[in-house]
Amino acid sequence: MKSLSHKTEKGKGWLLFFYSVPSKPVSSRMKIWRKLAKAGAVQLKGAVYILPHSEEHYEFFGWLVSEVTLMRGDAVFVKVDSVETMKTSEIIDIFNQQREKDYHRVTEVVEDLERKVSSIRKGNGIQSTKRLSEAVERYLKEYEEIRKTDFFSSKEGNELKKRIKVLEAGIRGISGTAGKEKEVVSVVTRNIQDYQGKRWVTREKPFVDRIASAWLIKRFIDRDAVFQFMEEKEIENLDKSVVTFDVRGGEFTHVGDLCTFEVLLRTFRLQDKALKKMAEIVHDLDIKDGKYQSEESKGIEGILRGLRKTEKDDREALEKGMAVIELFYVSRI
Repeated sequence: MKSLSHKTEKGKGWLLFFYSVPSKPVSSRMKIWRKLAKAGAVQLKGAVYILPHSEEHYEFFGWLVSEVTLMRGDAVFVKVDSVETMKTSEIIDIFNQQREKDYHRVTEVVEDLERKVSSIRKGNGIQSTKRLSEAVERYLKEYEEIRKTDFFSSKEGNELKKRIKVLEAGIRGISGTAGKEKEVVSVVTRNIQDYQGKRWVTREKPFVDRIASAWLIKRFIDRDAVFQFMEEKEIENLDKSVVTFDVRGGEFTHVGDLCTFEVLLRTFRLQDKALKKMAEIVHDLDIKDGKYQSEESKGIEGILRGLRKTEKDDREALEKGMAVIELFYVSRI
């Protein structure tokens, strides 16, 4: 392997590790694999692993060669300035892709915690801010462990750190009021006729409660409804003719431990078995209190998560999400 022009961004080159161990016991192979993964090494080709060159990584591979030898295997490692058949940027992409996979689990948990904090801010104080703080601290530690092997500062890692910091600030902001005994607030019933041809405004990046609520509005309340997305600070200054939903202080939003979808059902007295089942699913996914433990919730959540990741336009995401909810509803009636 030649040491030619393409070097890492810091100009230190790469360390390549080649090894083989006996097929039995399987635990030996797994032990080496776990150590490579923990160090942040990624698989380049076959049984070849790569790390950016550093004194720490050089020493790590040296010890790993000794360990493989004790297992009656073979191992060597080499330092190179470049990989002849790959650009430096391509190798870095391999590292960043692996780190993004590692970050993915933490990102999903952070999304759940963000919804819980949002739920409290909208008036649902049943969540424990102490437990939320402990969860954030736990996953911040997990993030920091992954960060140690994020050698090229992947975009996913940078964005996740910002979200965790915002989440911490959000929990601090509500810790003084959440957990107090809440006044029982009844849902006032209204006439569907008074909500025709309206502009319905909610927050950006729609997810479970907003998508399901928009579907409910279009299907049963206002067939000519027009939906618009805004930042929450902009929504506060809207004209009163606009109907706001699933936002803090909105006309239709969380009440007690009810999500927006449930509030709309009660407000407009919408009742059938399929809607009741849908309300249970939306509640479990949005409030995250395990009240109904719906078996179908995970499947729907998975589909909506996929839409959220693939659709950058809020309107497109809403339309496709509503189509998913419609299919589920039709399957239940």
